[in-house]
Amino acid sequence: MSTFHRLPIVLFLFFFNAGVISGQPLAKEKEDDLPKDYLTADFHAGRRAALRSIMPDNSVMVVFAYPTRTYSNDVEYLYHPNPDMYYFSGYREPHSLLLIFKEEQTDADGNKYKEILFVQKRNAQAEQWTGRRLGTEGAKEKLGINMVFNGNDFKKFNINFSSFNKIIFDKMPVDIPNGWDNADLYDLIQQFKEKAAMPEKLADDKRFDTRLYRDLTAQLREIKTPEELYLLRKAVEISCQGQNEVMKAVNPNMSELEIQGLHEYVHKKYGAESVGYGSIIGAGENGCILHYMENSKTKVGTSMLLMDVGAEYHGYTADVTRTIPVDGKFSNEERQIYQLVYDAQEAAFKTLKDGSKWADASAAAQQVIAEGLLNLGIIKNKNEVSKYYPHGLGHHIGMDVHDRGTYDKLKKDMVITIEPGIYIPEGSNCDKKWWSIAVRIEDDLLITETGYELLSHFAPRKIEDIEKKIVEKSAVDDFKLPPLESGKKKGF
Repeated sequence: MSTFHRLPIVLFLFFFNAGVISGQPLAKEKEDDLPKDYLTADFHAGRRAALRSIMPDNSVMVVFAYPTRTYSNDVEYLYHPNPDMYYFSGYREPHSLLLIFKEEQTDADGNKYKEILFVQKRNAQAEQWTGRRLGTEGAKEKLGINMVFNGNDFKKFNINFSSFNKIIFDKMPVDIPNGWDNADLYDLIQQFKEKAAMPEKLADDKRFDTRLYRDLTAQLREIKTPEELYLLRKAVEISCQGQNEVMKAVNPNMSELEIQGLHEYVHKKYGAESVGYGSIIGAGENGCILHYMENSKTKVGTSMLLMDVGAEYHGYTADVTRTIPVDGKFSNEERQIYQLVYDAQEAAFKTLKDGSKWADASAAAQQVIAEGLLNLGIIKNKNEVSKYYPHGLGHHIGMDVHDRGTYDKLKKDMVITIEPGIYIPEGSNCDKKWWSIAVRIEDDLLITETGYELLSHFAPRKIEDIEKKIVEKSAVDDFKLPPLESGKKKGF
């Protein structure tokens, strides 16, 4: 990182605003250097049209960008756009605002429009430090939206929010800093509140509706289009290939972090930009922590290894979990618990089809686990099943790993996870031979008219198939790094 960051931030901003730091706008990135399978402007336009078809009459939806977040001092996390902003516009930059109108609007000059996008202004100095910006012309060209303005135009933009019967928006974050720019997210939100005369208590004015925002976006995003299914299939297959490579490469001397790194290297090798959530690599007792993300164990040893990792490809995330024996063979106890989780998953699978109920799938899996734990003597009655199976059966996936959607009936073209699990922490009220065994099997499925398609079939699930995969040779078996010189002496 450049030593320029040592310059006090106030002095930097003075130079920045005064124009002392020079620079030219960055040229556009060459199309040949970019992936060819991003979602198209037509896709996003289609999503806006689908939204308008279910919006109430005389309404407007307001979509704000997600805020940027500080990673360390003056360094920010890699920006992750608001999935709804990306879904409806294709815009992936911060400090932006999208307005979608039910009915066509007309401005003072007679221009007709159904959406307006306010974007970050082009700025040569800022782009030199934090990357290219589309700006108004780039957004019009790339996103196919005609009415695009810089964020600082919103303050004076003539829009009468009082004329709408419904103003639909999501709950707003309350911890957004007020930066130096008068068109950052903080200012856009404040200006919206003023323009819309938003009351402190939304219940005082029924025009303002956050619940409807969730309902409408869930109704759309729970059903995947062919374009979305293409990206999800790719994210799921990439995630499975990561699981496969780890199964082949794993050994007791590997650390949880090394295993995480191998998963994520495979993801990036296939073009996935990131992970959809913090990778969970839990060896032994760590697998009993449902969202364990420290991944700090230096040697996984010969215990069971639970790996819950999902690649994010062009904004769509998979969610695949496999649990394997590091030494290559399931012990008798491990085998019994694993088979019980597998059977529960299979029981849930059999209920899945267009029109079936989430509750039926959940009940089928829970029944198998409860009976199995009772037969093994781990619980004394079926009501205790939640002690060792404490979470739900599954969820939607898409732009969010826990994607927007409803949880009553399943519908064709939903993509969901089915993920039963059993976790028996040390000290549990059962025979010690079961302690520290944690198993979760999580698969991604597309709901069809008559059943389902198992998207994550690329990674083995059956005991015998996992044991066969573990003995295969890995592409990284011969990858050796020299020892670190700094690791020879502690020096303190």
